[in-house]
Amino acid sequence: MSELHPPQINRKLEIQLWWFTALMIAVNVGLFAWQVLHGMDISNPSTADAIRWGADYAPLSFLAEPIRLFTSMFFHFGIIHLMLNMWALYIFGSVAEQMLGRVYFIGLYFLTGLSGSLLSGYISIKDSYELIRIGEANHSLLPSVGAGASGAVMGIGAALTVLSLFPVLPQQRFLLDKKTLLTVMGINLAMGFMISGINNAAHIGGMIMGAFLAATWYYGAKMQRSALINPISLLIGAALCWFAYQYCLSLVVYIQPLWQELVNMMNNSIR
Repeated sequence: MSELHPPQINRKLEIQLWWFTALMIAVNVGLFAWQVLHGMDISNPSTADAIRWGADYAPLSFLAEPIRLFTSMFFHFGIIHLMLNMWALYIFGSVAEQMLGRVYFIGLYFLTGLSGSLLSGYISIKDSYELIRIGEANHSLLPSVGAGASGAVMGIGAALTVLSLFPVLPQQRFLLDKKTLLTVMGINLAMGFMISGINNAAHIGGMIMGAFLAATWYYGAKMQRSALINPISLLIGAALCWFAYQYCLSLVVYIQPLWQELVNMMNNSIR
C-alpha cells in the first residue's frame, strides 16, 4: 500500500490521522496488562480467566450475557495472540481509517467484530444440533471459548482487499496492492482451516461484513454521494447484525437444555 503522491523523507508517524486505530491498540494492550497484573497468565490464560474478562462462550452469550459478543473483541489468549492482532490492526487500520474516513471506519470496526462473534455463535448452534442428533459425546462439537480482535482485523483487511479490486478513485489517497492483500488474506484464511484452535468463523464473519461495507463505501464515493450512502450502509450493517442475533436466538430455543447444562458445568468448574 502506497500513497498516490511521493512520500516525504523522515515523515512523522502522524497518529492524528489514524488516532482511533491507535486508541484501539492502546485499549487492547492496556486491558491485557491490567488482566496480567490481576493474575492472568501472560502466555496461556485459563478458561476461567477468559470467561471472567468477557470472552465469548456461545451458551453464555446467547442465554444470559449477549454483551460478550462485544467484550470478546477486547480479550486475547496470551501475549502472542495480542501482538499478532495489534500488528495487523496497525497495518490495516492506519490505512483504512484514512481512506474510509474516521466515522465510517469506527462503524466498520465494531460491525465486523460483532459479525465475527455472531457467525461463530451460529456455528456453535449448528454443532450443538449435531451433538443432539448423534446422541453421543463429541468434544469437537462442544462450544469453545472465543475472543480477540481478529474478526475486526480480518474485516478491515477484507475491506481493503475489496477496494483494491476496484478502479482507483480520483480522490483516493492510497494505492492498494491487490496481489499482496489477496495473498495475505488468503494465507490467514487458510491457516484458520489448517490450525486447530483458530476461530475461523469469526474471521469469515468479519470479512463478509467488511467486504459489504467497503463495496457500499466505494459506490458512495464514486457517485459522490457518500454523505447519504455511508450512514445508510452502516445502518444496514447494524440491522443485519441485529437480525442475525435474533435468528440465532430463535434457534437456541431448541438446544437450550443442553446449553444450560454446559453453562452450569462451566460455572461449577471456575468457582
